[in-house]
Formats: sequence, C-alpha cells, structure tokens
Amino acid sequence: MRKSIKSASKLLVLFFVLAFSASIFMSETLANSEDTATTSIERAENALVSAYQAVLDVERIGADVSGLLAELNEAGEFLAEANMEYRLEDFDEAARFADLGRDIGEEVESKTHELKNLAWSDGVQRMWLTMIGSVLGVILIALGSFWIWRFLKRRYS
Repeated sequence: MRKSIKSASKLLVLFFVLAFSASIFMSETLANSEDTATTSIERAENALVSAYQAVLDVERIGADVSGLLAELNEAGEFLAEANMEYRLEDFDEAARFADLGRDIGEEVESKTHELKNLAWSDGVQRMWLTMIGSVLGVILIALGSFWIWRFLKRRYS
C-alpha cells in the first residue's frame, strides 16, 4: 500500500511539473507568435505608408496612378484584417494578412519607380519636341520674313 501511495504521489508531482512546464512553453510560444504578428503588422504599416508616399510623388509628376491606388486599397484591407485578427488573438492569421499587405505595398512601391522613370522619359521627350518645334518655328519665320522682304523689294524697286 505504501508503495502504491509513493508511486501515486510521484505520478501526481510529475503531472504538476508537466502541467506547469506546458503552460510556460505555451505562453512562450504564444508570446513568440504575438511578437511575430506585431512585427509583421508594423512592417506592413511602414510598407504601406512608404508606398502611399511614392504614389503621391508619382501622381505629382503626372502619371496615372489609379491602378496603384486600387492595389493599395487591397493592401489596406489586408492590414485591417490583420489588425482585426490580432485583436482576436489569432496571431498566425494576423501575421499572414500583414505579410500579404506588406508584399502588395512593396510591389506597388516598385511599380511607382517604373512609373516615375516612364514619366521622366516622357517629360524629356516633350521637352525635346517643344525645343525642336520652337527652333523650326523661328527658322521658318526668319526665312518667311526674308522671302517677303525680297519679294517686296523687287516689286517696289
């Protein structure tokens, strides 16, 4: 009987040790998951702010940014979903949605660089056309004036 009490008490102690250690590991895993979600959400927010700023810069240049704004809205929806999942303590889903939003934000920002280069090259091309047109206009006016002057000089001489 004594032997069974000793083994039962050992089993009970072992159970409490395992239960206590499991709660420590579970809370540590939960904390890691929460930290990962928090970091992912912060990165996504930074990526979206940077992308919105890049889109505004490209819009000031005169590029068509309607497609980029639609993509940013989608990224914003993912970020909102990530924040909602975070509040519901579903940290894995929060991190997943935040990563989706961050990926779209980074993609939009890279597209803005392409649009900026395209808008710049279009501006340079317009400048050259304007400059060539102006020079040709001045030459034509000068030649036309000279032709009219010679015509009038011959007529009245």
